[in-house]
Amino acid sequence: MCGIAGFCDFKRDFSQETKRWTEVLAEMRTAIAHRGHDQTGEYLGRCVGLAHTRLSIRDLSGGAQPMVRCRAGVDYAIVYNGEIYNAEDLKEELVRRGYTFETTCDTEVILLGYMEYGMEVAEKLNGIYAFAIWDGGRDTLCLCRDRMGVKPLFYTIEGDTLVFGSEPKALFAHPQIKPQADLDSYRENFGLGPARTPGCGVFRGLREVKPGCILEYSREGAKEYPYWTLEARPHTDNYAQTVETVSWLLRDAVKRQLVSDVPVCSFLSGGIDSTVVTAIACQQLQAEGHMLNTFSFDFTHNDTCFQSNAFQPTRDRPYVDQVLALYPLHHTYLECDEATLADLLWDAVRMKDLPGMTDVDASLLYFCGLVKQHNKVALTGECADEIFGGYPWFYREELLHTDGFPWSADLSARTALLSEETIQTLKLEEYVRQAYQDTLAQVPVLPEEQGEARRRREMSFLNLRWFMQTLLDRMDRTSMAWGLEARVPFADHRIVEYVYNVPWSMKYQDGMEKKLLRDACKDLLPPQLLYRKKSPYPKTYSPVYETLLVQRFQQMLQDPQAPVQRFLDREKAAQFLAQPKDYGRPWFGQLMAGPQMIAYFLQINDWMVQYGIE
Repeated sequence: MCGIAGFCDFKRDFSQETKRWTEVLAEMRTAIAHRGHDQTGEYLGRCVGLAHTRLSIRDLSGGAQPMVRCRAGVDYAIVYNGEIYNAEDLKEELVRRGYTFETTCDTEVILLGYMEYGMEVAEKLNGIYAFAIWDGGRDTLCLCRDRMGVKPLFYTIEGDTLVFGSEPKALFAHPQIKPQADLDSYRENFGLGPARTPGCGVFRGLREVKPGCILEYSREGAKEYPYWTLEARPHTDNYAQTVETVSWLLRDAVKRQLVSDVPVCSFLSGGIDSTVVTAIACQQLQAEGHMLNTFSFDFTHNDTCFQSNAFQPTRDRPYVDQVLALYPLHHTYLECDEATLADLLWDAVRMKDLPGMTDVDASLLYFCGLVKQHNKVALTGECADEIFGGYPWFYREELLHTDGFPWSADLSARTALLSEETIQTLKLEEYVRQAYQDTLAQVPVLPEEQGEARRRREMSFLNLRWFMQTLLDRMDRTSMAWGLEARVPFADHRIVEYVYNVPWSMKYQDGMEKKLLRDACKDLLPPQLLYRKKSPYPKTYSPVYETLLVQRFQQMLQDPQAPVQRFLDREKAAQFLAQPKDYGRPWFGQLMAGPQMIAYFLQINDWMVQYGIE
């Protein structure tokens, strides 16, 4: 993985001020240097500049970027962040077409693929990626993002200048771009956050290339279009065939994602998702004579403070122990204490450039830093719940039929601390409602699907478009903050395309969520692991953490310079702080309850302070 950045303006000649604009490129990639410290580089043309900071995973000695190839006097240049898992297949095809390769890295495969196929090369890629290609023959800058949106790619157009980067902070290092907010910025944060409207960068004027899309910037202007869309198709396989197909797709995805010139590890929670990924990876590496490193995460004092609830019925540690008795793994248990967690809320905002999933972001940021001390690449179990229907809102009737985003259905919880003036000015209910309705209008369905069948489609699409993207954003920023590459086998687009069209009756059986996935992995795990009740990413139940949050929130209320105060009702806030916090009724997802509401407002305040937001 890497960090990319750059700019393009057809009404300027950057070659007239080479030193100045090369320094701007260096500042932009320095702002995201945490994404990779191994190599850096810049490319400056007459009307375009590209910058790159590299995390070396493949072809460690070669593969420097920006990578430039010249044909018939025309420059083709690329900066790229990601991994292409079918690179060898594409390389063989290009060699047959007469191309020769100077490196063994996948960057060159994309660039030469573009020179042969144009942007149709994106349709041939299996992987996670965000890249920019400068085509000197067409005078066009092409930005492209992977189908699922695993890798980020932000941009803005200021006047005639397009500026882009892996993270917003790269754009803010450009002299023309400053962090600013408008009403929609606060509607996103207060009404939808930590989710974001697809394509929205929250900061005023900031956009993100949508998953599965290409943005072309030429002398005619900017044009964004999809190269991939999710499609509804009739499912003709019987259950046995469906199980077999899912089993093969998952194994193939994991095996492909083990490709690396450095050792790969895995996150092992003890849940079915991370456990099956770990089992497949372990078997593959064991056959090659290697042992897999694994890591699990928990919080200090959860031994005594854990509170079982509907969303988090059990702790993970006993199940991790059972996995370790089955497979030869080199495992490390990692823990985070309450003070560290609270302190990292600030760093989590800085890494994401936005308020996020509070202690979930902060703890994952901490854990990824510890993992990076051992490995540069990690496999994760992210995305299985969105794809196979693992969340309660897929199967609990009252949640399934919620007329709104099911992971954030109660808007009153979000407005509990806001002043009436803020609520009236932002019109949060209208904004959220419009975002929800806009998404429903895009759901791919078959003509005959109505009622319950249509709602199942809607639920799947809502989760893929919104909730999964939120978790992928979290994983990218928290891992890449340390130069740790996190891979997500479940987000292989072949799995998503296939399972989206599998009927719900095959995914959920006998009162058990993700039954299809469990049956596809029967040979990997014993029943006590295969059929355990889902429990999400852990969080701390220690009252110490809640006490720290309350203290910091009270300090913020006493600070007349705290910018978030202009949105708050001080009396409401005081009442909220005085009430016991309900851990079992989340206002976002399954983890963000009372304490996380306090932390979220602290993060919004931090965001406004750090970025000088008015």
